[in-house]
Amino acid sequence: MAKPGAKPALLSGGNPQIAMGHGDAPVQAYIAAMPGWKSDVGRRLDALIEGAVPGVRKAVKWNSPFYGVEDQVWFLSFHCFTRYVKVAFFRGASLQPVPPGESKSQDTRYFHIHEGDPVDEAQFAAWVKQASQLPGERM
Repeated sequence: MAKPGAKPALLSGGNPQIAMGHGDAPVQAYIAAMPGWKSDVGRRLDALIEGAVPGVRKAVKWNSPFYGVEDQVWFLSFHCFTRYVKVAFFRGASLQPVPPGESKSQDTRYFHIHEGDPVDEAQFAAWVKQASQLPGERM
């Protein structure tokens, strides 16, 4: 168990180990614990998601932030890996244009952000807005 005020442990690939919880606080704790450049990416993703979907619901589950418009129904999450941040759009195959990262799930598509990658913020926000209007994933 971590001591109060201690930084969260980093799991495989540098993903922060954050206790499951609902609301903005656990998501902000996750973002603050993202290592190095990934924390800036997390802050920017969170701001873009909030801007595209006012009142978005947030939670941390399975050591990843989740975003949705209904209780327990999610349209997006992200996760830290060693060399990139992986954004998962759970109904990404229905987005236009389709995000580039393929998945074993026919519905899910990924968007990877590597250090120094320029992110087309207008396209990302458009994906988020579209994703929020599709049926979410109950988890």
